[in-house]
Amino acid sequence: MRRALLILALALSVAAVAEAQPPSGISRPSDEKQLKDAELGAQLYAGNCASCHGVAGEGVNGSNSTRDTGNVRGRGPSLRGVGAQAADFYLRTGYMPLRDPEEQPWRRRVLFTKRELSSLVKYVASLGGGPPIPRPAPAQGHFAEGLRLFTQHCAGCHQVVGEGGYVTNVRVPRLKEATATQIAEAVRIGPYLMPKFSKTAISNRELNSIVAYLEASKKPDDSGGWGIGHIGPVPEGIVAWFIAGFVLVGLCALIGERVRS
Repeated sequence: MRRALLILALALSVAAVAEAQPPSGISRPSDEKQLKDAELGAQLYAGNCASCHGVAGEGVNGSNSTRDTGNVRGRGPSLRGVGAQAADFYLRTGYMPLRDPEEQPWRRRVLFTKRELSSLVKYVASLGGGPPIPRPAPAQGHFAEGLRLFTQHCAGCHQVVGEGGYVTNVRVPRLKEATATQIAEAVRIGPYLMPKFSKTAISNRELNSIVAYLEASKKPDDSGGWGIGHIGPVPEGIVAWFIAGFVLVGLCALIGERVRS
């Protein structure tokens, strides 16, 4: 009898210890944090994105659009399948959320903290899969190849030095503020009117070279002289001709005075 009671007490104590310990490989505080982050992401999405992209990320068009608290009629594409890649780019650059769906996305102050950004990106990624955030490796790229590829695919709009500019009815952003990750994301998703490039058009190896070139172009050597703010070859040429013309006129005036005297 005493032995049976002892065995029963031992079994109960083992069960109590097993119940008190979390299952192997799972950290309860971590699970709670993930749950809170998921709830935060859902709240941020509902308050900042749902009016244009739909409650479940299905997108909003003319037939199902509603007016939000700012009396702006929402309209936006579906976010199902865009993944963390697109969400990370648009949110970390300040392109989103837009004040008005009619305006062009433009780099501005980011509205969210790092934790809020992470939670919102994860929430958008959970709506339907999609590509993850890229991890470019510019150290593995080649400057010369990057210059060639950027000139071929990008310089027509961004200028060869990445200073941006204007095309028909659209502003082209300068790339000096873009991080390596944001450059890689933009190449793959094609934000706004920019074309997107598949891995067939620009491989990851080539993308590393483009990123390496742009990272180097942020701090050019200017071995040829004054960079004039690196505003591009055309305006720099105009400035050069203006200075040269001013000097030539001054020399002519000086020679004329000497001839008269």
